[in-house]
Amino acid sequence: MAKMTLEELRNLRNSKKKEMTQRDGEKSAQIVIGMGTCGIAAGAKDAFDAFLDELNSHEIKDTRITQTGCMGLCFSEPTVEVAVPDMPRVIYGNVDAEVARRIVREHIIEKKLVSDHIFDKPAADIITD
Repeated sequence: MAKMTLEELRNLRNSKKKEMTQRDGEKSAQIVIGMGTCGIAAGAKDAFDAFLDELNSHEIKDTRITQTGCMGLCFSEPTVEVAVPDMPRVIYGNVDAEVARRIVREHIIEKKLVSDHIFDKPAADIITD
C-alpha cells in the first residue's frame, strides 16, 4: 500500500465522517440493509455504497442507513427494509446499486413505493394511493 500524504489522510477522514453522519443520530426515515453472508455475496456492499452516494448527492440528511444480518429472505438478496414516516414499512429484494438509487429517489424523496422490488409488504387494506 502506498503512503498517504497528510492532506490525503485529512480528506479520507472527512469523507468517512460524512458517511458516518448517515448512520448516527435520530432521523425521520430509515434504511436497513441485510449484510449477512448471503447479502454480501449477492452484492449488498455495492447497494450500501449506492444508497450513501445517492443520499449524499441529494443532500438528504434525515435518513439513517444501517446494516443488519440476514433477514431470512435469502432467495431475494440483497434485501433492504425502508421505513418512512406516514408510509408502510417495506422490504425490498434484489436491490443492486441501480435499485438502491431508485429507492432513494422514489421512496425516500417522492414518497412512492418501488413496486417491482417489494418482497414483503403490509396488507393491501392499509396502503392508500
